[in-house]
Amino acid sequence: MRIAWVLLVLLGGCGGLRLSMVDSAYRTPSNVAVYFTVDTATGDPVAGLTADDFRIYEDGRIVSVAESGQTIVNPELAAEHYTLLLVDMSGSVSESDQVPLIEEAATEFTSTLEEHQRVAVYAFDGSEEIHRITPFTRSAGAANAGVGRISNFTPRDPSTNLHGAVVAAIAELDTALSRSTVPLRFGTIVVFTDGTDRAARITADEMGDAIEGSAYDFFAIGVGDEIDEGVLSHVGREGYVMVADRTAIRAAFTEISERIVQMTQRYYLLSYCSPARAGEHSVTVEAVTEGGSGSLTYEFDAQGFGPRCNPDQPPPFDTSRPGAAPRTRGRRSAGQRLEVSARPARAAPAAAPASGGDPEAGLE
Repeated sequence: MRIAWVLLVLLGGCGGLRLSMVDSAYRTPSNVAVYFTVDTATGDPVAGLTADDFRIYEDGRIVSVAESGQTIVNPELAAEHYTLLLVDMSGSVSESDQVPLIEEAATEFTSTLEEHQRVAVYAFDGSEEIHRITPFTRSAGAANAGVGRISNFTPRDPSTNLHGAVVAAIAELDTALSRSTVPLRFGTIVVFTDGTDRAARITADEMGDAIEGSAYDFFAIGVGDEIDEGVLSHVGREGYVMVADRTAIRAAFTEISERIVQMTQRYYLLSYCSPARAGEHSVTVEAVTEGGSGSLTYEFDAQGFGPRCNPDQPPPFDTSRPGAAPRTRGRRSAGQRLEVSARPARAAPAAAPASGGDPEAGLE
């Protein structure tokens, strides 16, 4: 059984919140669940809300928390998030002294994200294909352990196939998400580069069309004087960093990883037991915080509903849909520039032992 969506977003005025539906479902005995995102009116993610920050109304009347048992179910039961880190290892990078800085920053980046989602690392040079450093796996710490292979990477072609690498990364992420068995799948691509596209295998417009046609979030980090900021903003639609001082590379990776975590934590799976026992009903979920309020409204059919509902039961979202879940955020034509400054270096997390598992044994 599926919920018929009747209204996407209601805003709580200036400074309010924007709730956007991702998916929803209901089933007997009287379970109703909705998976949605919460952002500010200006598009910043809102993380860390609890079940007490939401109010549920059926047909305009508030539903008792005690009666409905409303709760936020672990979203990992219904969704998986994937991030693909794409690192420029063309000749200008691989032959420079910045590889240790990149490796350290990428190690911290993957360590942060692996606590929340699956991470893979790929390199690109002037070749048509991208080169896997470490794949998406089910083994915790595997991506972080594999980042050390960056320093051993030797480019097959010293040119820079930036446009083609982004398109190839989208295809790689498509494949990874298609193998997932959870109902909802979300992807992010982060591109690190020190230059513009020189290989000309794919045009900037073709790359832009591929980005526009995907459901993924895109961030970009550029370092050096050769970077075309227009190209970088065209890749990093959710945000990009221009690094003039190479000692700020780690800070750039940290900034992006923190933003990705916040965007992951803006997803909420709210579940409750409806008091309705028959008929169609209009339900409004309202988020109320110190920063404002916002709501979304939908309808469901309570035919056959009854007692003995468990709100902690995972919702019956459709698992047959392939690929990524639809976007809940509008696609910008160019990203916002994010400012960072160099941070004191710190020791990178220890790599997992080589015998800790086969990194190829990830997705099935």
